[in-house]
Amino acid sequence: MKILVTGGAGFIGSNFIHYILGKYKDYKIINLDKLTYAGNLDNLKEVEVKFKERYEFIKGDICDQPLVDKIVSEVDVIVNFAAESHVDKSIENPDTFLETNIIGTHTLLKSALKNNKKRFHHISTDEVFGTLDFNNKKFNEFTPYDPRSPYSASKASSDHLVMAYFHTYGLPVTISNCSNNYGPYQFPEKIIPLFILNTLNDRPLPIYGNGKNVRDYIFVEDHCRAIDLVLHNGKIGEKYCFGGDKEMNGIEIADTILKVLGKPDTLKEFVKDRPGHDMRYAIDFTKAKKELGWKPLVTFPEGIEKTIEWYKNNETWWKKLI
Repeated sequence: MKILVTGGAGFIGSNFIHYILGKYKDYKIINLDKLTYAGNLDNLKEVEVKFKERYEFIKGDICDQPLVDKIVSEVDVIVNFAAESHVDKSIENPDTFLETNIIGTHTLLKSALKNNKKRFHHISTDEVFGTLDFNNKKFNEFTPYDPRSPYSASKASSDHLVMAYFHTYGLPVTISNCSNNYGPYQFPEKIIPLFILNTLNDRPLPIYGNGKNVRDYIFVEDHCRAIDLVLHNGKIGEKYCFGGDKEMNGIEIADTILKVLGKPDTLKEFVKDRPGHDMRYAIDFTKAKKELGWKPLVTFPEGIEKTIEWYKNNETWWKKLI
């Protein structure tokens, strides 16, 4: 099988490339990435050496229709990770998010359709569902979309486009909506790597508002395994939700990292809250468990230990980014 991975130099995409090429000895991957600020070829140095016969990188934009058409004609499957993904940046500059997340996805869909209806898997987010109260309710595949930031609105739009191509044109698609990923190669703007690096450097850990906003956290390798299962066993035209079964707020994340690294609570710093900050996300992955046999295997204590060790051991990687 030959797979086009878009946005493969980013955090989740690069982990997926490592995972797939390591697991399937006859699979090939083309990685199309524009290399915006969060795209980093250092994430794939090992891949370039270890799997050089089965891996190809192309620098380019998913909005470039002629380029996309050429690449899609050569592959069997498209896995679309390419996206602008930081909520704060979407508040400051929504235009880029609409261009990449909506127009870029549409460009890929058009190409998949014209090239004999190529299999298309779209990586989405739990943020398209909006926010939850502090009760036992969780997001699932039937939760109505209610995006509340330019980022989540752009991702919701792209999800609707993907499903429109399934219903209108019969394009073989699947979508996965996942909770907050963490692990190796994550750009330091996100809370876990930011808090790890700030703690290592004795800098304040900026916690939004009162620190009570809750997110569900999944180790990135568990997410890669989930995508793998959808590609091979998922039902065409279906959505799958994946979560880490670990809800934590900003204070708890900070406390955990400070404790592991043996640093004082005084590094916690409460800052002005994000506009429209969603209160809680949580994922019910019952469907994935029943239909795909998937559940998260890495507990949060295990995952955070692995992640902290990775950042401690890869100083040359992150020092270029901060």
